[in-house]
Amino acid sequence: MDVKHGPTGRGTPRGSYAVGDERRTRILDTAVAHFAQLGFRGTSLARIAKDAGLTQGGLLHHFRTKEALLVSVLEASDEHDIERFFAEECATVAEWFHRLVDLTAYNARRPERTRMFNALAGESGDPEHPAHAFFARRYRTLSADAAQSLHRGVDSGELRADTDCPALARELLAVMDGLQLQWVLDPQAVDMPAHLRRYLDRLYRAQSSAGAPLPGV
Repeated sequence: MDVKHGPTGRGTPRGSYAVGDERRTRILDTAVAHFAQLGFRGTSLARIAKDAGLTQGGLLHHFRTKEALLVSVLEASDEHDIERFFAEECATVAEWFHRLVDLTAYNARRPERTRMFNALAGESGDPEHPAHAFFARRYRTLSADAAQSLHRGVDSGELRADTDCPALARELLAVMDGLQLQWVLDPQAVDMPAHLRRYLDRLYRAQSSAGAPLPGV
């Protein structure tokens, strides 16, 4: 048997990488829970290491500072969402809207990540916060990407020619994040996907060239 493909891969670089990847993932998953509950300033590397089943030295082998761990958690979360929902370009604005609803439903099934996002986004209003640059860049990118998706709908004739794509992009992000915040405060009272679906249906009716409802709603 090729030891690189055996159960443990011991004694091979490939096996070492696999163990390292598993530990890194375990650290990131544990950090999400801590940042969600305590925010950045209330979280300690020692507690994350203990809950991840590592020594603090073992954690520092992967993430040299709490700031580096924080940014890695946020970047890994965004990369996961992009790969899961937006790896392929949507053919229509209607399809893109449905993927946003799917993403919102997914967020409702992972409460710790969603709580973490809200906690850190709120903290990052402080320019000195280590996540400030990440969130500022993230919203610039999301706004530009959303506006581009809407522009494609205008160019194809799906949306009205007078659609203010940048303004609608920011409005859409505000609605999604506002629903998310309300859901975190009272999950039983707020059905995020249903509320977003109704909002997007109204938006589509107002902006589509035919004044038609959002397909599939």
